Amino acid sequence: MSGVGETVQNPHLFIRPIIRREALLSSRIEGTVCSLSDVFSFEASHGRDPSDDVREVINYVSAMELGIKLLKDLPISLRFVNEVHKELMTGVRGQANRPGYLRLEQVWLGSPSTSIGEARFVPPPPDRLRDLFADWEKFANEPLDMPPLVKCALMHYQIEAIHPYEDGNGRIGRLMIVLFLIASGMLSVPLLYLSAYFERDRQRYYDELLNVSATGDWERWLRYFLTGVLQQSEDVLARMRGLRDIQEGHRRTIQGGRGSSSALRLLDEFFANPFMTVRGASLVLDMSLAGARRVLNRLVEAGLLRVDDSAWPPLYVADDVLKALRGTNSGSDL
Repeated sequence: MSGVGETVQNPHLFIRPIIRREALLSSRIEGTVCSLSDVFSFEASHGRDPSDDVREVINYVSAMELGIKLLKDLPISLRFVNEVHKELMTGVRGQANRPGYLRLEQVWLGSPSTSIGEARFVPPPPDRLRDLFADWEKFANEPLDMPPLVKCALMHYQIEAIHPYEDGNGRIGRLMIVLFLIASGMLSVPLLYLSAYFERDRQRYYDELLNVSATGDWERWLRYFLTGVLQQSEDVLARMRGLRDIQEGHRRTIQGGRGSSSALRLLDEFFANPFMTVRGASLVLDMSLAGARRVLNRLVEAGLLRVDDSAWPPLYVADDVLKALRGTNSGSDL
């Protein structure tokens, strides 16, 4: 994956939308209902209020970005996870459940009408959470003769089983996968995400986690988790190559023409977000609204963008980039 990043002009443009794809899929596992278009169009439309579902996805992105930043100064630890959880859950549904603080109540997993005796899974009581988290933290940071991916798989199960918070446990556990791999040096850039794999068959994901608790069959869990790593590694490589090919095609279409420098600069920004307003273009190009509109309309005339007049302000959309990001990996429409 690092190799693909090195062959792409400004790979960080591609990392940004892939993080949003992961945020959407991880949030969908918890029942959030929105699309990539909803997320990108919100970010492109400055000042618009997001729906509750979009806000949850945006918070996930912010939590990931905060976690990557905190890794420069903090180890994987209770303090670290609390800070990321606070960013994840503040201002969204569940914000009343003390974001960034360990739960104080006994919880159990099942339907709303399920009693604790009928629950599918009962996490440990709150008075054990600090000791269990201390063990998790020690395991995360202890130098062990164990492949980092195996350690990551065990850590993901453990934090899900501890269920440390009143809400947001699934999302924080999936955030920790990529953050641990960055902390361990396995990833130099945040490109490997497993939520697409988990989301394709949510019930199996839940069943595999529960099976470890019920039977202690770690080998089965590792096979499941590492299969996901392999599949998603192949997926992100193909997705990055597809985006790179689109970028090169855009350059061939535009290069050498009148005003090509501004057009190419603007086109690259559509890989970070395939939606853009005239105002957004004027900020990227540092030119007047009228000048930015001319550049955008030139790209429409070249067949590289379309205008969505149903939105306000109108949005210019790079459909080929959006299609490459949606892909066919997940069983549901992105």
